[in-house]
Amino acid sequence: MKVIATTKAPAAIGPYSQAIEANGFVYLSGQLPIDPATGQFPEGGIKEQTRQSLLNAKAILNEAGLDLSNVVKTTVLLSDIANFGPMNEVYAELFQAPFPARSAFAVRDLPKGALVEIECVAAK
Repeated sequence: MKVIATTKAPAAIGPYSQAIEANGFVYLSGQLPIDPATGQFPEGGIKEQTRQSLLNAKAILNEAGLDLSNVVKTTVLLSDIANFGPMNEVYAELFQAPFPARSAFAVRDLPKGALVEIECVAAK
């Protein structure tokens, strides 16, 4: 097991790693839409937050020598299912076919009042 960490993505806000590499896979913890340069959410709404969450995931994957094309599964947590469409638009801009498998859920709340959190599993 190997810890993957980068300052190009927000630090963990609890007792967990940004990502763990094990058995040819990289498991990313859920990425909140925190801009690592400012420590804040980007201005705007769900589209901007989705983009930031995925850019954070990309930065962690890059640290592991991977990119978004290596992602085989994502889980998207939304604070409101009404944001599914706009989230999906940005998601489709950053991922290319063949798209990773995905689950998407509306949840009651997300840490720090985020609109979205995205976790990924990537194959080496």
